[in-house]
Amino acid sequence: MSDQKIVSLLPAATEIVCALGLETNLVGRSHECDYPDSIKTLPVCSEANLPDGLSSADIDAKVKEILADALSVYTVKREVIKQLSPDLVITQAQCDVCAVSLPEVEQALENYLGKQAHIISLQPNSLDDIFTDIGTVAKTLSVEATGERLLEDLNERVDIIRHKLKFMENKPTIACIEWLEPLMISGNWIPELVDIAGGTPVLAQAGKHSPYVSWDDIRESDPEIILLMPCGFAIERTMSEINILLEQPGFTDLKAVKNNRIYIVDGNHFFNRPGPRIVDSLEILAEIIHTKQFAFGYEGHGWIKFAL
Repeated sequence: MSDQKIVSLLPAATEIVCALGLETNLVGRSHECDYPDSIKTLPVCSEANLPDGLSSADIDAKVKEILADALSVYTVKREVIKQLSPDLVITQAQCDVCAVSLPEVEQALENYLGKQAHIISLQPNSLDDIFTDIGTVAKTLSVEATGERLLEDLNERVDIIRHKLKFMENKPTIACIEWLEPLMISGNWIPELVDIAGGTPVLAQAGKHSPYVSWDDIRESDPEIILLMPCGFAIERTMSEINILLEQPGFTDLKAVKNNRIYIVDGNHFFNRPGPRIVDSLEILAEIIHTKQFAFGYEGHGWIKFAL
């Protein structure tokens, strides 16, 4: 069992460490790490450079402005990390908007801790990448056997869904919306999860970053199901901006609307976190897409059906 002191600057990494049975090794977390609840008492080692209460459009504009000035969306709290004196810091290089970036962490730690600290940078683009990251963290923390058991369990849950849908011919088209204003469609691992869960993803490619799209793109693809999963938004937060979608021209003409198949999922806790609960996200998708085949019990907290 590892005795390394860990600072996690990524919610998914915090969940990986806890799933590996090493929660007691965590000495610090990011401002966004909030699961499991028990880690919320840990010192916070980062902060957002965005004011609270911004709309989706304002968040997008502010992030673009910050990145254009070569500034970071997040700040590492150097003094806090120095006091915690971690042996391992976990961050990511996947997205400048998702969490504290590798260059930031390296800069914050350089000649600062007074000791050598190991940095793991996660950069998943697919389900396999997420599982590989779990294995990497397990190996680094000398809990390979625990990591293998965790991955076996996760893979088994994925295989159950694959097997049950093996001969399913009805694979409805699905638009997974990752941002409402401007519109973005979920990329990276989401199209792959949709495919495994028995759907046909539209307007985004597996393993590729989430693309901006126009409303006309969505109208032309006319998906049979629309899933709203804004990055970092809980269901209630998405509901507060649902009018952005409802007011689009021709919204009520879409197949998904006519068939009453608009859903809001918890993008913050599930779909946008590349950790162990990505398999929960897959189960949520299966439950939504093929309601008669699956009932995992996520309705009401992991997802809701939006009624016009």
